[in-house]
Amino acid sequence: MSVFLSLRTARTLCTTTTTTVAGTGTAAASSLQKQQHILERVKQERDPVKLYLLFKANTHNRVLLENRFAYQDAVSRLAGARRFDLVERLLEDQATLPHCRRRQAFLARLILLYGRAGMPDHALRAFRRLPSPPPTKSFNATLTALALCRRFDDLLMFFYEVPSSLGLSPDLFSYNILIKALCDMGALDSAFLLLVDMEKHAELSPDVVSYTTLLSAFYKSGNGKMADAIWNRMVIKGVRPNAATFNLRIQYLINRRKNWQARNMMRKMVSMGLRPDNATYNLIIKGFCVVGNLEMAKKYFFGMANFGYKPNSRIYQTMIHYLCGEGGELGLAFTLCKESMARNWFPNVGTIHKLLDGLASDPENGERVKEIIEMVRRRAPSYSVEELKSFQTYLTRYGAK
Repeated sequence: MSVFLSLRTARTLCTTTTTTVAGTGTAAASSLQKQQHILERVKQERDPVKLYLLFKANTHNRVLLENRFAYQDAVSRLAGARRFDLVERLLEDQATLPHCRRRQAFLARLILLYGRAGMPDHALRAFRRLPSPPPTKSFNATLTALALCRRFDDLLMFFYEVPSSLGLSPDLFSYNILIKALCDMGALDSAFLLLVDMEKHAELSPDVVSYTTLLSAFYKSGNGKMADAIWNRMVIKGVRPNAATFNLRIQYLINRRKNWQARNMMRKMVSMGLRPDNATYNLIIKGFCVVGNLEMAKKYFFGMANFGYKPNSRIYQTMIHYLCGEGGELGLAFTLCKESMARNWFPNVGTIHKLLDGLASDPENGERVKEIIEMVRRRAPSYSVEELKSFQTYLTRYGAK
């Protein structure tokens, strides 16, 4: 009898424990769901004051606190509404929280957010409040904030004066920010000399970002010879180019209508074990479209699948636009337009008009025009009132609801 009671008691305890664990798990899941729900509320809130109050009321919500995209989006919207006072209150509220005040990564993010909001002086003040010596990560965040606000003179002074006065050492990331700033200032020769100087120090040896930044600046300035010299220097130094580096060179060739050289560069990219990305394909496809070689453009468009890629919205836009031009293929343009719209990738209004005008020139294409117009009408989010007005002729003629 005692054995029976013991077994019965054990079963009861097991049931109670299971119920308790299940209840705890459900409560935890419910709490997490509530914390995650605030992200959706933040995303949808359009009133600047209410947006700030949402953050203030959820200062201990770890899901919100750790979500840097939520902060970036909120700060961007508050700055866009010219509510810099709320940006300051939002960020300073967070900076005073004990679990944030002790974390270097969060403080660096705060400085960077001031930069994104166009508040460089606040970024500098936030940096100066840090204990000495401040971490290099916060130093780099301040450099980036000044660069985002295009305060280049302040950036140069900060870079060359602060490290020695506060006992910190700039790292490779710091120097890459400086190279980019010099390029943005138009001081390309100074940026190149800085890179040469970096090559003399093993701990600051330029990486692919350093070289790619300079390549981009020289290609954009039209100085292809200097850019090619930097490319050769990079290879000699044993720095392996990445997809972004190749794309810069391909774009430079495409801009000069050297399509076949660009294609050869893409092949070289593949031979080095680098996969072309959507940006590479868009450049090659657009290059052939611009010179009227639609057959090659189609070859690369339909060949993307062989490399495991699917065309993105920009590639669809390029193909549809040029297929509607002289010597194009309206039937294929219509098919690709439908595919693109079905993914909610709508070509720009000018391209859609070009397609509709081409289709409407043949009475047999009436149903095709109706299909495009119906998809335009159902677009979510809707086109603006002005954009819809531009379609009015077709909306009326083809009886769209």
